[in-house]
Amino acid sequence: MSDLALLIENATKRFANSEEGNDNKDNNKNNGHKRRWPFQRKKEKPKPVVAVDHVSLQVQHHEIFGILGANGSGKSTLIRLVSTLLIPDEGNITVFGHDVVREEMAVKRLINRVSVDAAFFKKLSPMENLLYAARLYGMEGGYASKRVVEILTLLGIKTNSIYQPMENMSRGMQQKVAIARAFLTAPILLLLDEPTTGLDPRSKRSVQEFVLNLRNLHDATIVLTTHDMDEADRLCDRIAIIDQGRIVALDTPAGLKALVKRNGSNNGHDPTMEDVFMELTGKSLKEDEDKEE
Repeated sequence: MSDLALLIENATKRFANSEEGNDNKDNNKNNGHKRRWPFQRKKEKPKPVVAVDHVSLQVQHHEIFGILGANGSGKSTLIRLVSTLLIPDEGNITVFGHDVVREEMAVKRLINRVSVDAAFFKKLSPMENLLYAARLYGMEGGYASKRVVEILTLLGIKTNSIYQPMENMSRGMQQKVAIARAFLTAPILLLLDEPTTGLDPRSKRSVQEFVLNLRNLHDATIVLTTHDMDEADRLCDRIAIIDQGRIVALDTPAGLKALVKRNGSNNGHDPTMEDVFMELTGKSLKEDEDKEE
């Protein structure tokens, strides 16, 4: 097995413009012939949207690697490419030497993914949901039950909540169950796609502590996407800043801050990750988030 956990070379992903999709629906309704008024100018075919634009990076074994960017920057699309949920239009992606397109099943056995919109059977308890997931991965029931309790307890979920319906749990608690489900299979590459978004400060801190313990106590490599500057600074060994589908900088948190400090644009104070983001993208993270709303 390769010592390099993740290798992305020139990865590109494009999506059809939504306007093009609407035209296709109209064509279907008219048996392939879209009705036009006389002298109406034919619309130009919309250009595809480039979500990931020739991205290249390497993640070392046992590293916590952060991908920092605003909503719509392409970071979640990049994670979906790595997790085999999407196929790159260009470039190559390998996980511990296995190609995500040609060796999809081998890659799936090595990874697991947590997204911000994790889905569950809400009428079932965390134990029932996680045992269902364990069976899908071929885990023995008795061992899986023990591991479920261990992992959920580490994440701060009380014993009585483990056996109660998930619809009674807060959004933060449900997200902890999602992380537990991903770690249940002991992946050696764990993909965390904005795992703490929407969590209260206490829940966010306990999830972050769990992520650090994963790296320190288990043989796990972690790729974390976030738009939380402090989270990226606290957790990540290295950070790639992504903007409009492109990597604009990649270094350690200290290295990125030193770059801004050398440029002298921090008005004499020690730069933060917010300063780094503004310096390298020309805008604040808040500005991009406002545009998404």
